[in-house]
Amino acid sequence: MRTGSAAVVGGGIIGTAVARELLLGGTASEVTLFEKEAELSFHQTGHNSGVVHAGLYYEPGGLKATLCRRGVGLLRDLAARRDVPFEECGKVVVARDAVELERLQAIFRRAVANGVPDVRMVDGSELADIEPHAVGVAALHSPTTAITDYRAVTAALAAEFTEGGGVVRLNSLVRGVVESGIGVQVELDSGLEDFDLVINCAGLQSDRLAKRSGDAREPRIVPFFGEYFLLRPERSSLVNGLIYPVPDPRYPFLGVHLTKRVDGAVMVGPNAFLAGGREAYRGRQFSPGDLADVAGFPGFWRFAAGNMPAAVREVRTVLSRRAFVGEAKAYVPELAMADVVPGHRGIRAQAMNADGSLVDDFVITGSRRILHVRNAPSPGATSSLAIAEHIVRQAAARLVE
Repeated sequence: MRTGSAAVVGGGIIGTAVARELLLGGTASEVTLFEKEAELSFHQTGHNSGVVHAGLYYEPGGLKATLCRRGVGLLRDLAARRDVPFEECGKVVVARDAVELERLQAIFRRAVANGVPDVRMVDGSELADIEPHAVGVAALHSPTTAITDYRAVTAALAAEFTEGGGVVRLNSLVRGVVESGIGVQVELDSGLEDFDLVINCAGLQSDRLAKRSGDAREPRIVPFFGEYFLLRPERSSLVNGLIYPVPDPRYPFLGVHLTKRVDGAVMVGPNAFLAGGREAYRGRQFSPGDLADVAGFPGFWRFAAGNMPAAVREVRTVLSRRAFVGEAKAYVPELAMADVVPGHRGIRAQAMNADGSLVDDFVITGSRRILHVRNAPSPGATSSLAIAEHIVRQAAARLVE
């Protein structure tokens, strides 16, 4: 069904892709993208590692696997069309012992089932051919795993959106959205504006906007920061592409890895620990209100109680650069403390249930004319164009109900 006017809240990569899809896909004749900052992709998108995931880990046939594989193709096409950096540098997932090797073989079977091109298992000597400075008993090699610049991707999406007649409104904080019979009112500091359809893609603030708009309180966003170091330029040759650990089911987050960027720099990280605020990108920055929200959420304390080993691992990397570098040194033994300098910090909008479980799948709630994208987890940036298709299909289906 085609509607008249639509609004999207949040100018990260997901929101911008959704706005573009609404307009260019013909679902809405007029689309406005609201972003509270002075630029697009300021928050999670602008602090992304730049990895274009190939679809190694996800349940075959599931939504994440399907959207990731389609998203890679759509992203590659966009990059070629709009001259966005896109490099298939390849990725190795390294097993250090027999236990990790068994887990890695399960990942390999999933990757094959998901149709990841040219993925294969390699032994230690073949690993040395691909990543001469990495060590392990075996590795999964995904030569088509790529890297990009997600700020540039978002800018390209915005360009296609505005060229098609879409409107981007920066410095426009949306305080609430309320369905009113035949439409939706969007509350801004400047007053109320009317639309036929509104999609909330506010990321770190998505749960708050959903709650203020009459939606459920959970899942809630709990912010976790991830710090990165950078290899000194003269040591960037230690890494050719991406060097990742095998996921450990004891921990909710992946752990430190090494990631090449499209500008040639190599990032080491991230760790993962409770952030001082949803937008606390500097080390000592904190928000009393955000911390109070976390402290008053029973789900967080249930999560914390069930993940003490993970907390111990992560707090070591927060307090000690040596411990942080040591995590990466397990895969690249030549790495030394003197080889790294501080990098940036990102904030992950982690959706959490009241029972303390982390939400690992897409959560889209709302009504006939309002959709709240409350969780678009990794590989969200990779899958952004495919996620936009999925969300817009859901919006169109609700309009005909």
